Amino acid sequence: MPNTKSAAKRVRVSEKRRILNKAYKTSMKNKIKAVLKAIAEGKPVEEVQQLFRVAQSAIDKAARRRGAIHKNQASRRKSRLAAKVKAYVAAKEQGV
Repeated sequence: MPNTKSAAKRVRVSEKRRILNKAYKTSMKNKIKAVLKAIAEGKPVEEVQQLFRVAQSAIDKAARRRGAIHKNQASRRKSRLAAKVKAYVAAKEQGV
């Protein structure tokens, strides 16, 4: 229980930011899952690459604009996702 007005405001602000950050992270994770699902289902390369661009943008926004995740975590997520997309594209081209 906050004892001062400023402490009460910090509680309100913290809760508001927690909810917003959770929404940004959920959105980002859903976009990452869409890319991984497209890879698992063997979707066309163009579709996977388009989904990857959308996911990459969401990751960047969550880190840069929102501060919902750390920039190093954003970099790591993008790197790992890019490696999976690259491997998928290479496998598709080998199969063609």
